[in-house]
Amino acid sequence: MHDTTTTPPAAAEDRLSEGVLGSVDITFMVLAVAAPMAIVVATMPIAFALGNGMGVAGTYAMSGLAITLFAIGYVRLIPYIRNAGAFYAIISQTFGKVVGLGGSYVALVSYMALSCATLGALSYFLTGFLHTLGLDFLHWGAVALATVAILATLSYFRIDFTAKLLAVALGAEVLAILLLDFAILHAEGLGTPRAVFAPSVVFAPGFGVAAIYAFNSVIGFEATAIYQEEARNPRVSIPRATYAAIVVICLFYVFTAYAFAVANGPGIAAIAGKDPGAFVFGMARHYLGREAETVLSLLVISSAFAAALGLFNNSTRYMFALARDGVLPAFLARTRKANGAPFNAGLPIVAVLSIVIILFALAGLDPLLSLTTALTGFGSVGLMALLCVTAFAVPFFLRAETGGFGRVSLFPFAGGLLLLAGTVMSVGNYPLLTGTDSVLVNRLPILLVVIALAGGLQAVALRRRRPDIFARIGSSRIAGQPSSQEKTP
Repeated sequence: MHDTTTTPPAAAEDRLSEGVLGSVDITFMVLAVAAPMAIVVATMPIAFALGNGMGVAGTYAMSGLAITLFAIGYVRLIPYIRNAGAFYAIISQTFGKVVGLGGSYVALVSYMALSCATLGALSYFLTGFLHTLGLDFLHWGAVALATVAILATLSYFRIDFTAKLLAVALGAEVLAILLLDFAILHAEGLGTPRAVFAPSVVFAPGFGVAAIYAFNSVIGFEATAIYQEEARNPRVSIPRATYAAIVVICLFYVFTAYAFAVANGPGIAAIAGKDPGAFVFGMARHYLGREAETVLSLLVISSAFAAALGLFNNSTRYMFALARDGVLPAFLARTRKANGAPFNAGLPIVAVLSIVIILFALAGLDPLLSLTTALTGFGSVGLMALLCVTAFAVPFFLRAETGGFGRVSLFPFAGGLLLLAGTVMSVGNYPLLTGTDSVLVNRLPILLVVIALAGGLQAVALRRRRPDIFARIGSSRIAGQPSSQEKTP
């Protein structure tokens, strides 16, 4: 049996707001991080061009199967572990605190890297838009730093305020893409599913490349558990939000990829390969008119902002969880008394984001081709690796709690094998994720190993010198029994 003893109740300034997020709120926040508009516009065309062409929709379906299998076991842990650092707590309680702390730093750095990468893309598109309005004097670096300031300001408010903003942004971008999808099918007909989902089409040459983009497009759903402490009735709302996020995001990608395949036919790989960046905008102009192309351009900006905000929130809660456990300075675990917002935990993240942006700007590098490409693959591989470790941890955790593996344990294990395959393909074909031949950029995944080892060494040092802090690693909000709030319908 795992250690499920709770630590002393946290002081008011060391606690997040409880009971402020419902299932819908959490679902919107997680889907916003997935940035469906950005994936469809920037990533999916590359999967068509370099991958298995018509079989991309089936590849997205397979990635959805993998995360669904993972989630079946993942949500079973909700009654046992409540911690803002989801992976951190699960891995710590299963494979030990040394491994857990190493994993926590990988998660924190991965979320921050993805936040930086998203800010790069956001600043690129937003600066271009502002230049069309005559504001040519604005540099992308200034736009990115202003965005960081907005993220910091929003973190001062209660989390449900952020959830509402993300809901509006997400709803607009999803509706816009679905409108394009239906316009395509209305004009071209429903197509032939067999031409898209037949095994011979899905597993055609290029499947491995398409799988890289498919798996990297669906990560982010795991963040539902990050918001357990702020959820209403987490035993119900977190599983609902997790499954809802998976269903929505997977069906959305599969349906969109299918519609695009119908629009372009067997030659879709060549068509997308001519200009991946203009692929979706060209279809929007053809099926919906030039006005729709302009709207999509604006929604790419709102999508990137929503993703940056969601990733910033994820990073903040990992920082908060580590500080509350005593691993990082206690100052970072203090929340606002008025609303429980972990504002202090976001300050180091604001500093890191600002420094990275300033360094790239001073070096004269392009925000999209340099900043975004360098850090997107890095953060994605880090999270995929943690998904694998967590997937294999779930069966062992459930066995310790229930006395046996059970049928449910088979699902996350199977999902873990599929995720492991996706991770191996991502690392083996890393230059395809970054889009660059830079040796420095393509060796960044090595840094993930260094970060994990550094966290493990810190845990070993704490075990020797501060056993009281070591005992708290990953267990600051362990709950073997439902709280009174969880019992409330």
